[in-house]
Amino acid sequence: MVEKEVGEDKTFIAVKTSVLQNEHVLKVLLLKNQPAGANSYGQLGLGHKEDVLSAQQLSDFCKSGCIKRITGGGGHSAVVTDEGSLFVCGLNKDGQLGLGHTEEVLYFTPCKSLLGCAIQQVACGWDFTIILTENGQVLSCGSNSFGQLGVPHGPRRCVIPQAIELLREKVVSIAAGLRHALAATASGTVFQWGTGLASSGRRLCPGQTLPLFLTAKEPSTVTGLENSQAVCVLAGSDHSASLTDAGELYVWGSNKHGQLASQAAFLLLPQRIEARCFQNEKIAAVWSGWTHLVAQTVTGKVFTWGRADYGQLGRTVETREGWESEKQDPSLPGSGPQKGTPSCLPCLTGVTENAQDVVVR
Repeated sequence: MVEKEVGEDKTFIAVKTSVLQNEHVLKVLLLKNQPAGANSYGQLGLGHKEDVLSAQQLSDFCKSGCIKRITGGGGHSAVVTDEGSLFVCGLNKDGQLGLGHTEEVLYFTPCKSLLGCAIQQVACGWDFTIILTENGQVLSCGSNSFGQLGVPHGPRRCVIPQAIELLREKVVSIAAGLRHALAATASGTVFQWGTGLASSGRRLCPGQTLPLFLTAKEPSTVTGLENSQAVCVLAGSDHSASLTDAGELYVWGSNKHGQLASQAAFLLLPQRIEARCFQNEKIAAVWSGWTHLVAQTVTGKVFTWGRADYGQLGRTVETREGWESEKQDPSLPGSGPQKGTPSCLPCLTGVTENAQDVVVR
């Protein structure tokens, strides 16, 4: 669910992904490819399925220094090289590796059906994969049980990446959640598809009509963002987010862990997180974990909020079971920094590399 791009200094990428029972870490040093963590499906690309407690060397993978992006899903991993090649490994029961079969793959393997097609970005959902080419086309493979492939009349799964034909405009950013996906176009429009958020929306917003984009199995325009221009989209397990060219952050979906910085349990439509939450600074970059978010402002300040019980916010918070909707009064005893309130981490101000952690629920 999380991906990290190599910084300009090309020192390292570090990505830790975990969804439910499956936690794995992909740490790629440009001189050493060293993954570690859970490996139940061979998602570390080491040739076996034993968990790894310390980083191990990846051999015969790709040339040193060529890793551009890396991401992980429910039990599979994907890497994009500087040349635009896509390598995949791990769980493949629904064809989420796009290799034309459904067998597990224990080594990082090139996606041969995309050879000659330069890849810009890849986003891994629970059991599916969304792929963005350098020319702005979006493809998908894996499970389509919830319409997460964006092909409404297609099969329940697809083992070879297929184009999402309804996304006719050039796409600049993609994201994948548990069972939903998003795309932002060059004109700043945001599309969402996959019904993964619909059941929570109906349960938490009784009597309200769900917007089409929460129930669509094909790309549907996210309403409520008409007056903004998106440059980036993000997804967690059951939430979505969009960063605009004005440095504003919009969020919607489940707020179970306070990841939307709202008092509502579920946001049917995008809601802007007020600038005061970020000390009135514009947002320059944002990352979404499974149930928490990290944002960096234009001056380099880093803010975290959302689920905190595994230390993923990097700060001490007043933890509570679940996320309750009552407003907290910071003047009251015991009302320290809350997990649903973006809070600055001074020790990270000015960092240029961010290793995003997504921890088990």
